[in-house]
Amino acid sequence: MRLPSSIFVSVSLFTAETTAALYLSSTYRSAGDQIWQGLTLLFTLVPSVLVQLTLTFIHRDLSRDRPLVLLLHILQLGPIVRCLEAFCIYGSVGRVEEPYVSITRKKQMPRGGQSEEVERQVGQAEGKLFTHRAAFARTSVIQAFLGSAPQLTLQLYICVLQQGVSIGRGTLMVISLLSIVYGALRCNILAIKIKYDDYEVDVRPLAYLCIFLWRSFEIATRVVVLVLFSSVLQLWVLPVVLLNFLVFFLYPWILFWHSHSPFPENIEKTLTRVGTTIVLCLLTFLYAGINMFCWSAVQVKLNDPDLINKSQNWYRMAVYYMLRFVENASLLLLWYIYKTDFYKFICAPLLLLQLLVGYAIAIFFMLVFYQFCHPCRRLFSSSMTQGIWNCSSLLCLMCNSASPQSRPLGKSVLEPPLSPTSHKEEPNVRAHDTVSDSTDDMPNETTYDMLNETIYDSLNEVGNNICGGINGDVSHGATCNA
Repeated sequence: MRLPSSIFVSVSLFTAETTAALYLSSTYRSAGDQIWQGLTLLFTLVPSVLVQLTLTFIHRDLSRDRPLVLLLHILQLGPIVRCLEAFCIYGSVGRVEEPYVSITRKKQMPRGGQSEEVERQVGQAEGKLFTHRAAFARTSVIQAFLGSAPQLTLQLYICVLQQGVSIGRGTLMVISLLSIVYGALRCNILAIKIKYDDYEVDVRPLAYLCIFLWRSFEIATRVVVLVLFSSVLQLWVLPVVLLNFLVFFLYPWILFWHSHSPFPENIEKTLTRVGTTIVLCLLTFLYAGINMFCWSAVQVKLNDPDLINKSQNWYRMAVYYMLRFVENASLLLLWYIYKTDFYKFICAPLLLLQLLVGYAIAIFFMLVFYQFCHPCRRLFSSSMTQGIWNCSSLLCLMCNSASPQSRPLGKSVLEPPLSPTSHKEEPNVRAHDTVSDSTDDMPNETTYDMLNETIYDSLNEVGNNICGGINGDVSHGATCNA
């Protein structure tokens, strides 16, 4: 049984950030900065309350007779108590005989095209530790993107306004950045374990390193870009943030509405329809908070029983990073145009170039992770580089088709020119489409389905075999569905 080190790291970051924020808020009060004090406390207490509620909800303490634990959660000491409880369970393993064990079956990673199924006995103590790890993985994500991310943005903005970094503020910023990166890392690992629940997943240290570097560059550059833009255009930063947030908050609900699926009722039996709606709103709120600063590895899908999209959509990821790179470049360009005299002591073009290169480095480490370090890359039906290349080919095709010069008279906008070998290759193309267009490979989003149907009908007539890039999903097969 593994040592619950992830629980210790989560609690350590939570405790350190809360302590540093409380100390910094006291210094703001002494200096008379009541606005900064209030915002610092807001970004500390709100995620702390959400963490307590999450731990209580996952462990189902409301239906159990544990008044002392509930009192400690009210006092915001729940994570510390849960951590001590987890280590007590780990220390008692082997000393007390298990009254019963359960048998789990996990598949190993396929080697030579075959995958073996292994049975393993799981005791009651190990099951409890699994619940603790799952709970703290989710609370780390909540703490990172609903508390640490806005806290880091606020403190960096104060540093720009006051033209200085104090010891307390610098300490809080470092802890907040580590908390965000760790929360993003836990989000990646959580997505892998949810999508490949039937397999024995072993994440190696090199994969952790790639995720850490990927998320560090991505989040750091994103926060700096937002702070620089807000320092020169204060009135425009609110529309930019609200637009980003509303798009990602409403996107899962729009897909759910287009799917015409029934309202989810299997989240928790004790919840009413109103309670289920509140839980779903909080989930999409967290999803929007994650995508505000970085790509969310866990994709919300409200019409799925597990509320998670278990297919890997390279098309969606490629579009996200393209649009985010363009947005960051646009915000930096506006900052460079409207920058004040405060920035005359720094080389603005060099800073702009460094931020864009930093975001490109984050994309590079992301590609390295999915191409070489992903623990389940053998289950991918296509590599990530191939998916992104096919997505780029699709975008180029759409751009060329949209130009009036390249559009023949009487032809469809999406129909490319005929080639001499088109009719000869058509049967093979259709046979390939029959295999690849299974229900597991096709994206379930209605927006993508409409685009796919239009492009497939046009391309099948001329035998242009690029429809695999539009699909872009990594199919787990029937054996990988949780």
